[in-house]
Amino acid sequence: MKIASAFNKAIAEKKISPVILGRDHHDVSGTDSPYRETSNIYDGSRFTADMAIQNVIGDSFRGATWVSIHNGGGVGWGEVINGGFGMVLDGSKDAQRRLESMLFWDVNNGIARRSWARNKEALFAIRREMERTPGLVVTLPHFVKEELLN
Repeated sequence: MKIASAFNKAIAEKKISPVILGRDHHDVSGTDSPYRETSNIYDGSRFTADMAIQNVIGDSFRGATWVSIHNGGGVGWGEVINGGFGMVLDGSKDAQRRLESMLFWDVNNGIARRSWARNKEALFAIRREMERTPGLVVTLPHFVKEELLN
């Protein structure tokens, strides 16, 4: 968010031309290919598209200029469902508002998704962010004792 804000400020000061932030797919919340270095979903939900759709819809409502849903994303057609976004930064106050809203949502939605999938580092990170950010409320997972599963 700080880098995007610095770009937006530089554009407002006429130091650079407008910039488009973009990402071709969401590692933060899309389905999770077992062939990627970001594969850290442990609950079987890596094969569902729910979070990719939720993330794209959330990004669109929070200020992305465009969003996309696609099947693929670096690991091959049919392996994953991911979303992407583009956001035009034009130096305006509105662009600043949109980048703060959308990037905050985008990243924290992905961390929440990972925490729900039993990723201990993500659980730590989302708890820390909720302490840091009043108003951020994420339902935390309840873990079942391993002996109950067997």
